[in-house]
Amino acid sequence: MLTYYGLFALQHRGQESAGIVSAETGVASFHTHKAMGLVSQVFQPRDLDKLKGNRAIGHVRYSTTGSSNLKNAQPFVVDTARGRLAIAHNGNLVNAAALRTELEERGSIFQTTVDSEIVLHLLAQPSSNGGGIASLRRLEGAFSIVLMGEREIIGFRDPHGFRPLCLGKLDGAYVLASESCAFDLIHAEFIRDVEPGEVVIIDENGLRSEWPFPKQRTAFCIFEHVYFARPDSNIGGTNVSMARVNMGRELARLHPVEADLVVPVPDSGIFAALGFSEETGIPYYPAFVRNHYIGRTFIQPTQMIRDFNVRVKLNLIRSAVEGKRVVVVDDSIVRGTTARSRVVNLRENGATEVHMRISCPPHKHACYYGIDFPDPEKLLANQCTTEEICKYLGADSIGYLDVEGMVRSTGQPANNFCMACFNGDYPVAFDDQFDKLIMEKRAIKARLLEPPSERLL
Repeated sequence: MLTYYGLFALQHRGQESAGIVSAETGVASFHTHKAMGLVSQVFQPRDLDKLKGNRAIGHVRYSTTGSSNLKNAQPFVVDTARGRLAIAHNGNLVNAAALRTELEERGSIFQTTVDSEIVLHLLAQPSSNGGGIASLRRLEGAFSIVLMGEREIIGFRDPHGFRPLCLGKLDGAYVLASESCAFDLIHAEFIRDVEPGEVVIIDENGLRSEWPFPKQRTAFCIFEHVYFARPDSNIGGTNVSMARVNMGRELARLHPVEADLVVPVPDSGIFAALGFSEETGIPYYPAFVRNHYIGRTFIQPTQMIRDFNVRVKLNLIRSAVEGKRVVVVDDSIVRGTTARSRVVNLRENGATEVHMRISCPPHKHACYYGIDFPDPEKLLANQCTTEEICKYLGADSIGYLDVEGMVRSTGQPANNFCMACFNGDYPVAFDDQFDKLIMEKRAIKARLLEPPSERLL
């Protein structure tokens, strides 16, 4: 049940599928339940009753490699010469294509199209053939991973630390989660972040760490602070909500405007809007009302679903904005379709001016490390100047936070972060096969499903 509750807290990290694998220490049989949909849809009381044992790992998926279907839902379970293994993975391996080809030539048979399965095949290799913990050195890219064997649970992060992973404790037992907000829900004590390049092994003897990876510079995804992580999580010693308030303050100093109202785009724009309001003295009012039964439009698997969700996700309180000069504070503009619909909605409801303020820099580059930013041709800021974006959105003005202000807001040095989606500086090179694979997947998801009026030509 604790894993089930933890997945509820982490639902924002993926809404396509959910799964749990449980086991009793020292017993070879693993109990698995996974399906497409939200945690509340996937698990019924009868399903949880079947998940026996004193250990479990769970996963909620948002696909960045591999298609969105049940076959690719996690956790995966495999039988190896070392016993059974289950895996839950967040991130992207950038050398997945090369590793997959190599393993297939050795006789490996893959059951899925996702890169996470590659990790299991590497670990299953005999030690004489480079298997075991040492095999993790072969992995390149972004990976925060939790493994469950017959006697232990293992968690590890890539040496750059792209994606989060944290360690907690509950009733004398150790727990792992992507974000600390999961610990709050189950009343676990947050201990610390798992360090980049660290492997933590939890078994009947307690906790120990190994460091199989060569030392690399830290490159934590700064977009976790901007949008992806929950505001009540603490990452790298920084509370996410406080970082977002600081981003709003920085944005107000960089792009001041005369207006009557600061309106957030919920949920991830709320704290930046608070900071903007506090810094400028312009009253804050949550004029957009969110339908909480609709998921995050950005991480839906197809453009068609995103467009539908944009229409039903938020409703506007007309009396709050009618006759007002409105500043709309949002966390980001990726494709631009959502932002433009907001401006149109405000105009239709009587706003006299609409000023867009964005609490991160323009997204100009694709992400290969676990955030589904599309190929650059689908990124509004890659195809248009700021002035053209403003015209496309139908806004009176637009202002983006700069890189320096975004970094200052976190209280950490710039060299701690990956900001490749903003500046094109990729900490880990990706091979051509991976580039082609991920671009083809994104093209399939976006091509033809996007309404013609929303395409960037």
